[in-house]
This record gives sequence, C-alpha cells and structure tokens, in this order.
Amino acid sequence: MTEPISDQSPSIVLASASPRRQELLASVDMRFQVIPSHIDEHRLSDESPEAFVLRLSEEKAAEVAQRAGVLGRWFIGSDTIVLCDEQILGKPTSPQDSARMLKMLSGRSHQVLSGYAIIDRSNNSCIRRCITTDVSFRPLTEQEIEGYIASGEPTDKAGSYAIQGLGAFMVTTINGSYSSVVGLPLAQIVEDLQQLGAFTLFGDV
Repeated sequence: MTEPISDQSPSIVLASASPRRQELLASVDMRFQVIPSHIDEHRLSDESPEAFVLRLSEEKAAEVAQRAGVLGRWFIGSDTIVLCDEQILGKPTSPQDSARMLKMLSGRSHQVLSGYAIIDRSNNSCIRRCITTDVSFRPLTEQEIEGYIASGEPTDKAGSYAIQGLGAFMVTTINGSYSSVVGLPLAQIVEDLQQLGAFTLFGDV
C-alpha cells in the first residue's frame, strides 16, 4: 500500500503503477510521486475509443487526487489501448487471448491510442489529450507468436506486445509518437506540464 507523500515530496503525482510510464517521466529528470489508481476500467456502451481513453485517464487522476491524506498538486492519469478493425485490444486474459491478438495484428497496421489527463488540484482544472499512432507489423509465424508469448512479455501489455522490448522484432514502421506506443506521449505531456508551471525542462542549465 502506498503511503501519503511527505511535505518534501514532489507536487506531481503519477496515478499509475506502470513502470513504463514511470521510466518515461524519469527520463526527463522529472520528480514525481507514484500512487496507483483504483478504478473500474470497463468501457461504456457506445463509447468511442478516444472518449474511453480520455475518460479513464481523467478518472484515474481524479481518484487519486480525491484521496484524503494524499499531498500533491498536479495529478497525472493515463491509459493506452490498441485498436484494430475497430476492436479495442486490451491486456490479454490468457495465452490464447494473446495469440488471438497477435494473429490479428500480424502483417498489417493498427492504431495505438494513449491518453492522459492532468488535474490541477489547486483550482480543479483538467487538461485531457489523446494521441493516436499508427503501427505496422510484419507477418508473424506461428513459432514466433508462440515464442513471444512464452517469453512472458505480452502478459500485461495492451495489444499483447511491448514495442520497447522483445516485441520490437514485429514492428516495421510507426507513424506518430514512439513514447505514446510505450505508454505516454512524452513530448505533449512535458509541454503541458511546463505550461502549467509544474515542471521545467533543463531547469538547472
């Protein structure tokens, strides 16, 4: 269980347990506290993929921001989905489900939607954005699919792959934000946080 942050802790709070999102923010020397959110992530009926990603992002940030005893000012929530044939591919529920997804993605293009929300608790304002990136896979053999699943990497990944890991062997091209496919559109969120005064890139230079 995560403890409330101390008075000396950062004002930015990442409402996510994702190590990939943590690594992306840390890569620009950002100080932040990690407090994972706990929300219902089911999609609403007739909800578009973009609306789904944006809603979950805001709800994740809001759930942590509303907790008693949690310090911080800017709360970041984020969600990433893979979209193919208008079907949302989330985290696989089994090896069989992972194989189904990878066969669907094999030899074709799909979209990765990464959304984020930044809630400023001082004035209850919220910025929400969704970035879409096109990703193409080369054709995959049965052996490659089985071997990749056996590696364990797809287990907790949307669409059953990690572009920053072993899954890179499948990707032929991307059109858009690489970091967004990893889990967070870094360029956009850094710009927003700087505009908000929450973070300064190269502040010591």
